[in-house]
Amino acid sequence: MAGKVKWVTDIEKSVLINNFEKRGWVQVTENEDWNFYWMSVQTIRNVFSVETGYRLSDDQIVNHFPNHYELTRKDLMVKNIKRYRKELEKEGSPLAEKDESGKYLYLDFVPITYMLPADYNLFVEEFRKSPSSTWIMKPCGKAQGKGIFLINKLSQIKKWSRDSKTSSFMTQSTKEAYVISLYINNPLLIGGRKFDLRLYVLVSTYRPLRCYMYKLGFCRFCTVKYTPSTSELDNMFVHLTNVAIQKHGEDYNHIHGGKWAVNNLRLYLESTRGREVTGKLFDEIHWVIVQSLKAVAPVMNNDKHCFECYGYDIIIDDKLKPWLIEVNASPSLTSSTANDRILKYNLINDTLNIAVPNGEIPDCKWNKSPPKEVLGNYEILYDEELAQGDGADRELRSRPGQSLGPRGGRSRDSGRTVLTTWK
Repeated sequence: MAGKVKWVTDIEKSVLINNFEKRGWVQVTENEDWNFYWMSVQTIRNVFSVETGYRLSDDQIVNHFPNHYELTRKDLMVKNIKRYRKELEKEGSPLAEKDESGKYLYLDFVPITYMLPADYNLFVEEFRKSPSSTWIMKPCGKAQGKGIFLINKLSQIKKWSRDSKTSSFMTQSTKEAYVISLYINNPLLIGGRKFDLRLYVLVSTYRPLRCYMYKLGFCRFCTVKYTPSTSELDNMFVHLTNVAIQKHGEDYNHIHGGKWAVNNLRLYLESTRGREVTGKLFDEIHWVIVQSLKAVAPVMNNDKHCFECYGYDIIIDDKLKPWLIEVNASPSLTSSTANDRILKYNLINDTLNIAVPNGEIPDCKWNKSPPKEVLGNYEILYDEELAQGDGADRELRSRPGQSLGPRGGRSRDSGRTVLTTWK
C-alpha cells in the first residue's frame, strides 16, 4: 500500500486543514520530508529563491508558480497584457483589430492603466484628454483594498507624490510603486449598489495551458448606494467591494456578508436583460480570463511541481462589458458567513482532487489531465493541447462573445451556455 501524503501549511485556515485531515494525510513540519505544501506567497519566494531555495523532488507539489506575480501584481499583469496585444498585432491577428480612434475592439478588457511614478508624464497627457474623469490609485503589491484612493484632479497626484517623498526616507528604487487606472464610473448596479465578481480559476500547467473555472463564484456588494458624485470620492463604502473594507460599514449584513452567488446574478440578468445577452456576457468573462492567462504563459516559470488557484476580480459595466480589475494569488480563505465556509471548503476539496489525484503521494511526471469525474464544481475552461489537436485554437483567437471552450468551442443547450469537453 502506498504511503500517506505528508502535508505542511503556513496558512492556518480550517478549510485547508479539514480537507487534509479528511483525506487521512499526515501533518509534518517544513523541515521534515513533505509531499504537499500549501504556502503563502512569501514562502514560495524563499522556496524558489536562488540563495535560500532548494530542489523539489518528484513527489512534492506546491500551490503557487514561482513567478505567479507576473499575473498577480497589478503592474506586471498590465505590462504582460500590453505586450501580448502588441505581439498579436505584429502577427496580424484579427484579435488585435482597432477602431478608427486606435482603440482595441476585442483586447480592451483592462481599464487604461499607468505605473507611477514611471509613467507620470504619459498619465498627465491622458488625463488632460478627459479632465473630468476619475482615476483610482492602488499600490502594486497590496491586497484587501489597502492603500487605495480615488482622484479627479492632477493636484491630488502632486500632493500624493509630495507626501510620499516627505513622509519617507526610502530611495526611489525601494519606494512603493502604484498603478493608476481609469475608474469604471458606470458600473452595473443592483439595488443601486456597486458590486464585483470573485471567480476562482485553477491552472494546472501553463505550457500547455490548462485551466479550470469554478462554477460557484460570487458577487461582492458595497454597503452604500453608488453615486459618481465627486463629493463621495473618499467614501470607500461606495466604491470598493473588498469585504475587508465593507465589513466595517454600518449597513454590513453578517448573515449574507454582502455576497450573492454568481448563479443568482445569472438568473437576475437573464430575467432583466435576457438569456442571450447574459450568455454572451459570461462567454466574454471566460474569454477575458483565458486571454489574461495566455498573456502571461510565455513568461511564467511552468514548474512541474506547481499548480495555482487564482481569485479573479471582474467588474461589469452598465453596458454589460466585463473588465478585468486584478488577479489574486492567495484569494481569501477566511469565511465571513456559513455559506462562505461551505463554498471555500468545497473549493479546496475540488482543487485538491485535481492537483493530487486520488489523494495519493503526488508524482510530478503525470500529464496533469484528470478525468472529468473528479472535477467536482470545476469545469475545464481551456485546454491548449486539445485546442491545437484539432486546430480549433483559432476559435479562441476569434472574437469574444463567440464560441469558447476547452478547445476554443462552446455548445448551447436550451439557451444555457455549457462548457464542452469534446473528448
